[in-house]
Amino acid sequence: MSQEVLTTETNRRQLQQIIAGLSDGVILLELDKSILWANEAALTMHGVSTIGDLGSNADEYAKRFTLRYRNNHVLPPDNYPISRVARCEAFNDVLIEVSSVDDPERVWVHSVRSMVLTDRVGQPESLVLIMSDVTDWANAELRFEKTFNANPAPAVICRLSDLRYIKVNPGFLEMTGYTRDQVIGTSAYEIDIFEQADQRDLAVQRLRDVATIPQMQAELRLPDGGSKQVIVAGQPLLLNDENCMLFSFVDMEPRRRVEVALRQSEERFAKAFRLTPVPILICTAEKQEVIDVNQAFLDTLAYDSDDVLGKTVTQLSFIHDDGARTRLLSALAKNGRVDRVDVPVRKKDEELLECAVSADTVNIHDTSCYLLVLMDMTERKRTELELVAAIEEVMKDASWFSRTLIEKLANVKKINSPQLPSASFTDLTARERDVLGLICEGLADKEIAARLKLAPNTVRNHVATVYSKIDVHSRSEAIVWARERGLFSGEWGTKGQR
Repeated sequence: MSQEVLTTETNRRQLQQIIAGLSDGVILLELDKSILWANEAALTMHGVSTIGDLGSNADEYAKRFTLRYRNNHVLPPDNYPISRVARCEAFNDVLIEVSSVDDPERVWVHSVRSMVLTDRVGQPESLVLIMSDVTDWANAELRFEKTFNANPAPAVICRLSDLRYIKVNPGFLEMTGYTRDQVIGTSAYEIDIFEQADQRDLAVQRLRDVATIPQMQAELRLPDGGSKQVIVAGQPLLLNDENCMLFSFVDMEPRRRVEVALRQSEERFAKAFRLTPVPILICTAEKQEVIDVNQAFLDTLAYDSDDVLGKTVTQLSFIHDDGARTRLLSALAKNGRVDRVDVPVRKKDEELLECAVSADTVNIHDTSCYLLVLMDMTERKRTELELVAAIEEVMKDASWFSRTLIEKLANVKKINSPQLPSASFTDLTARERDVLGLICEGLADKEIAARLKLAPNTVRNHVATVYSKIDVHSRSEAIVWARERGLFSGEWGTKGQR
């Protein structure tokens, strides 16, 4: 063997020893495309254990392994890195997916480059294929890509070395109306997301420093010539070993529409609140603290706004009866609303008004409140009660008086009376029950005195006590009270309607 051949063989053995322990995969080829040698890393990256499993040459290699680009396009055999290096092509960082024909589910991602070794006169002597296993990195990138695209928040990624957008998700495209081609590769100067930002100088400085950009309001120019109000923030990240900035956005348009609608609704409510002639009071649900009243409330109850605002409903005491006020607020707390509850309302000058109060629970600036509406029924009730009183005066002691008419008159008085808890029949003594029963039979006080063998004054006292206990004010009301509870039905039925 000549010294030249010996030297060549010695160099090859040394080279093999050096590259055998490398983490990068190395495949050596002869000029005739035959695979001469491969290190352990290269075999592992192909899922094989021997050099023969790779194939004897580039053509057999192409039959045993399927190569794809990262976009899932299959490479034709002529474009396989091993075929290209066999043609003495030099290339760097070719990213491909490799899978065995026999096991297509197992996939490796290789970053491949070539070397053409020449002799002393510059002629190709050996061919080298060098590959790095970037499967973990590729999987991480894939997960990031899927997450980035699935993120409903609009986002773009800008490469800081040249300030060009390299990624955009569907959320940004949908929000702005841009197409992907209009964004990818475009300079940040062309689509300037901080052009109208309220802290533009800070954003530019943080961009230069590769630092986090805090949330700030900005105005994006849209491809149709319009603009959109957004909240934008920036977060530095390393992508493909390059410094980048992830910009995420919040579309303020839906919020702006809601705010406009809310403002318009509040304006309509405020206008109706001010102009309605019916007294209205708004207080907090928790403490019943008055936060607003309309002019009708002030005029009707003769208050100034300073007398009312900030006070509690209890402190104001405009609901004259403490018990009625407590029951009203309790019912409101329990049910959330009350409808037409009759309560006496006291003006600032102590004059009493008969009012029907309706109330409901409303939410004002995220605070639960009560809205109380007061209907002044004083004049109406006074007129109705005067009419009933006049009729009763005319018909006093008239046992022949139609019970149907009595009942109607009593109902009128009942409607115009405060809604208070009713007493029980058991609250009456035996003698008071007898008196009530005879009233229901239509007997006058003198007739009751004769029936029970009592003095007329005693009967009148019993009648007054009965009225007080069952909270009525006339014989007709007492009759209706008893009839509603099914009392003395037999006695009532035996009496003819006159």
